[in-house]
Amino acid sequence: MGNIVDNKKLEIIKNFKPIHDIFFEVLADDAAFCQEILRVILEDDKLIVHDVKVQKDVRNLIERSVRVDVLCTLGDGTFCNIEVQRANNDNHFKRIRYNAACITEIGSQFENVPNVIIVYISEFDILKAGKTTYHIDKVVRETGKIVDNGMKIVCVNTKINDGSPIAELMQLFTKTEINEPKFPVFTNRMDYIKNSERGQEQMCELMEQYAEDRVEEAKKETQDKMIQEMLKDDMSIDKIAQYTSMDIKYILKIQSNMLENGQL
Repeated sequence: MGNIVDNKKLEIIKNFKPIHDIFFEVLADDAAFCQEILRVILEDDKLIVHDVKVQKDVRNLIERSVRVDVLCTLGDGTFCNIEVQRANNDNHFKRIRYNAACITEIGSQFENVPNVIIVYISEFDILKAGKTTYHIDKVVRETGKIVDNGMKIVCVNTKINDGSPIAELMQLFTKTEINEPKFPVFTNRMDYIKNSERGQEQMCELMEQYAEDRVEEAKKETQDKMIQEMLKDDMSIDKIAQYTSMDIKYILKIQSNMLENGQL
């Protein structure tokens, strides 16, 4: 790609906000940035982030519902998952449960199941109760007592500004430029990605990867539709595998899904 980023890509980068999935993927790939925002969201000014891993293995670019999340390892061994979500077209709490299960699997090599914190940052008010922050606890119905099962869920959003420090932080996620002394790491990280040559190149590399993934997903979707049509025409599994060069197990999976959905 070279050291020169063309003007069209620079304009795209200029208009990115932290709430945008693709921009957040680069922005949050930094322990100091995650530590600064988590200290505010989790209301712990002594919280330490030792390690950060951006999860890039789950994407659904065709439907524009992209899962981008960051796994942080905190100083006490707790795993913290941060996810940004713009689209309000999902079962968000099942998504949160799924994320927590994935993290537990990561920690299954240890003797004890690790403590997990899920931080879900959305562009909408997830519970529609007019709050910036929602702490979701496991509560015993009969006693009203909270059960500590090692998992905490904190949902925050950019839509509601209740004047709290968390709301002040959330408003930064809606801006294309930031110059906020209260959040120096956030400010510097934004400036680096948007205005430094290397930061711009990182964004361009990721944008190109997303474009390539989108093409591959489109090819896969077309291929799956072709297999579905062959199955509807009662073509044998062996013939479909021969014509499409696809694994029989994959074709059987599509057939099973179609049967479940009443398409066959």
